[in-house]
Amino acid sequence: MGINLQKGQRVDLTKGNEGLSTILVGLGWDPVKKDVGFFGNLMGKGQVDVDCDASVLMLDEYGKVPNKENLIYFGNLNSVCGSIKHTGDNLTGEGDGDDEQIIVDLTKIPKNIQKLVFVVNIYDCIRRKQDFGLIQNAFIRVLKKSSNQELVKFNLSSEYAGKTTLLAAEIYRHGKEWKFAAVGEGTLDASLGEIVKKYQ
Repeated sequence: MGINLQKGQRVDLTKGNEGLSTILVGLGWDPVKKDVGFFGNLMGKGQVDVDCDASVLMLDEYGKVPNKENLIYFGNLNSVCGSIKHTGDNLTGEGDGDDEQIIVDLTKIPKNIQKLVFVVNIYDCIRRKQDFGLIQNAFIRVLKKSSNQELVKFNLSSEYAGKTTLLAAEIYRHGKEWKFAAVGEGTLDASLGEIVKKYQ
């Protein structure tokens, strides 16, 4: 059983976990069920499809994204250095467990990269008029890849209605070790491009 964190808390990942090199970061969420009446339920329209996308920003010592190769998302699933692999896009949030997964080999992250920022945003949110008020049970968790042992979990239980992007968590260097920080900050950024501009 992993450590359950609250917003703002931090925990060591590698310290005390000797030999930990490859982790799996799972992000999950469920669409809010809507009460659409008898006929809507018959037709299977009890919820709205919200396409949430998980991404990773690889930041250097200046807190910047050095280049576009340091942005891992559904359009760029693998980092050039081989340290990060996004397993693919989930369009609806349906089903139990992780909706999107990102595999991180901590030993392959380039020396100039100091922090990984894990972001979830709603695809095409302006046109679809969607925000995180349509999402519930969101979480981010870290597992030891070799054994699927859950190390850390952060349930994003704050109220994010009106927000269109969620800065879920950070994994960052601390000396020779890696730490996990539960961020849970909602923003009004309408696209991944807007988020990245803040780190350029």
